[in-house]
Amino acid sequence: MEQQDLNKRLLLALVLSFFVFIGYAYFFPATPVKNNTNQTSTSGQTTAHETPTVDATANGKAPIAAQTTQHSAPVQKIGNVLVTLRAKNFNISIDNFGRIAQMELLEKKYHLENGETLKMLDITAVKPLEIRFSDVALNDEAFNTPYTYNGSQDVSVGDTLIFTQKLSTLTVTKKMTFNDNGQYSVNVSTSSPAQFFVTPGHRPIADDSIYMLVRGALVKGADDIITAIEDGDAEGYEKFNQAKIASSFDRYVASLFYDFNNGMNVSILKENNGDPLIFITAQDNIDLNAYIGPKDHEVMKAIHPELTDAIEFGWFSFLATPFFKVLLWINSFVGNWGWSIIIFTLLVKVVLFPLSYKGMMSMQKLKDLAPKMKDIKEKYKGDPAKMNAQMMEMYKKHGANPMGGCLPLLLQIPVFFALYRVLLNAVELQGAPWILWIEDLAIMDPYFVLPVLMGVSMWFQQHITPNNFTDPLQEKIFKFFPIIMTVFFIYFPAGLVLYWLVNNLFTIAQQYFINYMYAKQKEIAIANKK
Repeated sequence: MEQQDLNKRLLLALVLSFFVFIGYAYFFPATPVKNNTNQTSTSGQTTAHETPTVDATANGKAPIAAQTTQHSAPVQKIGNVLVTLRAKNFNISIDNFGRIAQMELLEKKYHLENGETLKMLDITAVKPLEIRFSDVALNDEAFNTPYTYNGSQDVSVGDTLIFTQKLSTLTVTKKMTFNDNGQYSVNVSTSSPAQFFVTPGHRPIADDSIYMLVRGALVKGADDIITAIEDGDAEGYEKFNQAKIASSFDRYVASLFYDFNNGMNVSILKENNGDPLIFITAQDNIDLNAYIGPKDHEVMKAIHPELTDAIEFGWFSFLATPFFKVLLWINSFVGNWGWSIIIFTLLVKVVLFPLSYKGMMSMQKLKDLAPKMKDIKEKYKGDPAKMNAQMMEMYKKHGANPMGGCLPLLLQIPVFFALYRVLLNAVELQGAPWILWIEDLAIMDPYFVLPVLMGVSMWFQQHITPNNFTDPLQEKIFKFFPIIMTVFFIYFPAGLVLYWLVNNLFTIAQQYFINYMYAKQKEIAIANKK
């Protein structure tokens, strides 16, 4: 196949793949989940659940009956609130089954569009600190026996809360202590031997946006490998021994357990809709460190540096994570996420400039060689092998690379994908203003100014960029590319559109520089021939 055609087809494939990526998120968004977060004290709503599968031998002790199969648990009652814990930035309520019934985020940036505070948890879903027993009869009794609590109903962070559940054969005791950053410790003990499981709950439901997000469960194993199991993808038999982190997460928030010293034995239960549900296996007694709240990098780093591994960016994390850290570093000096994105974009362009320079210069050479390429095609149209040989000889003579024109786009796409994940999932951008009308970089531009400017800049970039299209269809696709991209980007977060706009502006500046340098080179070459 002729190298020029191969070059164009590759470029076209890259553009189409880009359309597929952002078009899928735009036209086929994740199905919104009803956010049932209003707190209630009734017990009329119920949900059937199962006890996780466990090994026949737990922690080296003798087998306990009914451990090798899953069992239906009694209905999950929505209990009355026993305690409300109040902190500066959140309120947490504990129900009479010893579970975190709700977490209310008080900071303004988390408020809903109607001004109400954000309540993280779906009241009909499995709640953090729910306990299930391997023994079916004991499990049934536990789901119908409320805990008792003798302290104040309105408490502050730092207080130790003690809840007791008296069952026919044993007593369960839960002790919890919350800090003002969302970190808490919990001890669960039984008065006699009984294997049980503790969960951080079903993932919080704090965001129902149209974007292509990653939600579900995340486990960091003893080998430091991070496994994310998205909603709908649970198999129901995943197990992780001595895991360091077990997190149920949404776009910006998470409910998780962690143990970086001894690890936790984690099992994943598959719910009826295929969502993953995390359980930690315990025998008689367990001490857990936990966190519930926004996945704020600085907050989680202050709790434990390794806890920041719970901030995930999907399958592109290998590139998105270092990008996020660079953005954090820039913002620590700048103090404005909009300007941080602009500076980050400039850094990327500077780092990639040597490669971009070669690719752009190659495009200039190919433009000048277009008439000669046309002549060769006409002369050898009946002999493809001879035609390709002549083409390659001409490329070599003039120092042109037929694949070089694809290089700038090749470099942009992985950077965009990684930054797409960062700007969609970094809670730091939620409620973060830039300038003038951009008051929140995590949501769309309310006046569509950035998307329109982005489209105009892309059109102008195309106008000054040399091309050698001979296929009218390919040329039309690229001419309509700015319009299509503008439509796609209208509802994208302002931070992401800002990146693409600034990237276009820097590329335009690069193109002017390349055009100038290439003209100078041609002048020198002509002068040397005289």
